[in-house]
Amino acid sequence: MRASVRLIAALFVIACLQAPAIVRAAGDDEKPAAKSDKAEEKAPPSDVTTPGAVEVGGQHIAYNAVVGTITVGGTDAQDAQLGMDGKPLPGTQLAASEPKDPKDASPTARMSYVAYFKKDAKAEDRPVTFFYNGGPGSSTVWLHMGSLGPKHVVTSGDQHVPAAPYRLVDNAYSLLDVSDLVFVDMPGTGFGRLIGKDAEKAFWGVDEDANAFARFIARFITKFNRWNSPKYIFGESYGTTRSAVLADILENNKSIDLNGVILLSQIFNFTSDIDGANANPGVDLPYELALPTFAATAWYHKKVTPQPAALEPFLKEVEDFAMGPYAHALAQGTDLSEDEKRSVAEKLHGYIGLPVAYLVKANLRVNGGEFEKMLLDDENLTTGRLDTRYSGPHMDPLSQAADYDPQSSAISSAYVSLFNEYVRKDLKYGDTQTFLPSALFGSFEWDLKHKGNPINLNVAGDLAEAMKANPRLKVMVNGGYYDLATPFFSAVYEEKHLPIPATLAKNIEYAWYESGHMVYVRDESLKRLHDRVAAFITRTQAEDKQAVGQ
Repeated sequence: MRASVRLIAALFVIACLQAPAIVRAAGDDEKPAAKSDKAEEKAPPSDVTTPGAVEVGGQHIAYNAVVGTITVGGTDAQDAQLGMDGKPLPGTQLAASEPKDPKDASPTARMSYVAYFKKDAKAEDRPVTFFYNGGPGSSTVWLHMGSLGPKHVVTSGDQHVPAAPYRLVDNAYSLLDVSDLVFVDMPGTGFGRLIGKDAEKAFWGVDEDANAFARFIARFITKFNRWNSPKYIFGESYGTTRSAVLADILENNKSIDLNGVILLSQIFNFTSDIDGANANPGVDLPYELALPTFAATAWYHKKVTPQPAALEPFLKEVEDFAMGPYAHALAQGTDLSEDEKRSVAEKLHGYIGLPVAYLVKANLRVNGGEFEKMLLDDENLTTGRLDTRYSGPHMDPLSQAADYDPQSSAISSAYVSLFNEYVRKDLKYGDTQTFLPSALFGSFEWDLKHKGNPINLNVAGDLAEAMKANPRLKVMVNGGYYDLATPFFSAVYEEKHLPIPATLAKNIEYAWYESGHMVYVRDESLKRLHDRVAAFITRTQAEDKQAVGQ
C-alpha cells in the first residue's frame, strides 16, 4: 500500500485520492460506447501467456506467466448469470434484460491479474496463493514487483531511490518454489475497469470488495481447473482487512476451504489506528499499541538514551511499559497529577526520544503524524509512515504533523515504472491500455459499513468465524517493526483478542522483521519473508495431507 492510497484513518476519510472519476472503457485509448450502439463496447484483450524461469534456492523453476482479466458480477446472482467471457449467458434473466446502452447494464468489474504457474506440476499437488494489496484503492503492483513474484525491484537502503533507469532483477526469493502465484488487482485498478450502472457502489466498499474477490477466486479456479489445489490468500495492509472478510465468505458462502491465510502489515480494528487517534478522545489504545513502533524508530535513528544494544529485548521492555504504567497513566485522564504526568513523560522520552516538555504539552498522547514530524525535528527531517527508517526534509518546518511520507516518495516511481515496462516488454500485455496503480475515486468515498454496521470497522469477527467453521485453518501474521501505518503490536493485540476458543490460538503464528510496512523492500527481510512463508505453506500442506491419510 502506498501513501497515495493511505490506510483509512480513525476519521474514516480516504485521503489523497483526488483524481477524476473512474475510466470505464476496456482500454483508455478507446472511445466510449455510443449511447445506442452496443457494438461500440469492445471486448477485453485476450489473456496472454509467456514462458519464464527463475532460480530459487538452487532450484531452476520454469513457469508460464498468464496476464489477463476476469469479469465478475456485482452480486452473486448476477455473477451466476455471467459466462467465463464475462457476458450474460443466453437464456438468463440478465441476458433478457440487457439494455441497449452498456452504461445502463448491471454492474460488472473486469479484474486484472498476473498468474505464474510452474510447468509440469500436478494441479492437485501444487498450492496456489492469491496476492493483493490494500488501500483501499491500490492495485497489487507493490506485492507483485517487490515481494515473492519472479521479479524484484531493487530498492535496498533507507534513502530515495535514484531516478530512472531503475533495476529489475530475477527474484532469488520468489515463492514459486512452493506455490503457484496469482497477483490480483482490486476492481477499478490495474488493467481492470468498472462497467455498468452504479458500478462504484457495487464494488467499492468493505463487503462489496471482499465479495468481488471471492467471485474472482471462484472463477479463477474454474478457469484454470484449480478447485482441488491447496489454496492460500496473502493480503497486505487493507488487504489483511479484506482477507478476514474474504476468508469468511469463501468458507461460509462459497464452500471453499482455505489451507492458510497469510497476513502482512495487519489492521482489523480501525478504532486502534494511530493516524487519527486524537480524533477519538477517551480511546487510548492506539497510543499504547503504537508505542513500541515509536521506540523502534527512535532506536533506529539513535534517539534513545542510553542506546540499547539490541532491538527486540528493548521492544519487549517497551511493550510491558505500554500495557502497564503507560496505560494506567492514560486511563486516569484528568485525575493524573502534574508530577505523575511529568514522570511518565520522562520515561517516554527515554523510550521514544521526543522532548519531555513536548510530551507533557501533548498530554502524553502523540499521534502518528506528530511523531513522524517531531522525532528528527532538530535535523529538519520528517520520518516515514510506511517505513520509519526513511526520512526526508520537512515540507513545512512549522507544521504540527508530517505533510508527506518520505518512504512512499522514495520508491513509488521505481515500482510503477518497472511494472509498466515489464508487463509490456516481457509479458507482452497492455500495449493499448493504461495501468492504474490506484483507483480513480474522484468524489466517491469507500463504503465502510460492514454487515450493516455504520459505526466502526472491525473485521476480527470475520476471521474468527472462518477459523471456527474450519478449525484446521492456519493463520500467519507478518509485520515490520518500523511500520507506523499498521503497527506490529496492534496486530498482536488484535489476534490475541479474536473471539475464538483458546484451542484455536495455536493455529496463529507470528513473524516480525526489521523493516517497515512493505517488509520486502529490505533484502534481508525479503529472504526471511520467503523462508517463513514457504515453510508455512509446506508445513500446512503436509499437515492437511496427513489428516486425510495421504
